[in-house]
Amino acid sequence: MNGKEFQENNEQSANGSFVNEDGLNLSDINSDENMAGTNHLNEALDESNLQKLEAEVAEQKDKYLRLFAEFDNYKRRTAKENIELRQTAGKEVIITMLDVLDDCDRAEKVIAKSDDINVVKEGVQLVFNKLRNTLQAKGLKIMESIGKEFNADIHEAITEIPAPTPDLQGKVIDEVTKGYFLNDKIIRFAKVVVGK
Repeated sequence: MNGKEFQENNEQSANGSFVNEDGLNLSDINSDENMAGTNHLNEALDESNLQKLEAEVAEQKDKYLRLFAEFDNYKRRTAKENIELRQTAGKEVIITMLDVLDDCDRAEKVIAKSDDINVVKEGVQLVFNKLRNTLQAKGLKIMESIGKEFNADIHEAITEIPAPTPDLQGKVIDEVTKGYFLNDKIIRFAKVVVGK
């Protein structure tokens, strides 16, 4: 910019207006309503726009209320299903145990009529084997404890007695109550006697 141009710009600034390189007066850029990009600054909301916005708000509120009601219904439905599931969770196991119960009833009738103790023993043994097999098919597994190292995670020590041999110290000598796993999770701890 040479000195003459600088002087012209200063004169224009003294007049309160500023002209850019293209010759546009930029001093009152927001005061002219007809200039592009300034129309929305001075507009008042007309009635139709206000009604349109109110309708959008009402629509969004309705969607929100419906969604909230749907979620509330979902929570109630799943809570009800959960209660029903808990009440009938053992249904499958009970149904399979009914066959064993029927065998027990038959064995009871045979015991009442029979004088042969060997036949009674054989019948009872068959019922016990069927019971064990049914439970094992459902995932029940007996915990093997006797002769094993005492483990507080799966064993419950009832008492300690002197070990009959040195190699049985700290090991399970006797089992008062068997422990059980159901699908590899402990459902009953074995109550054991430990050698010291």
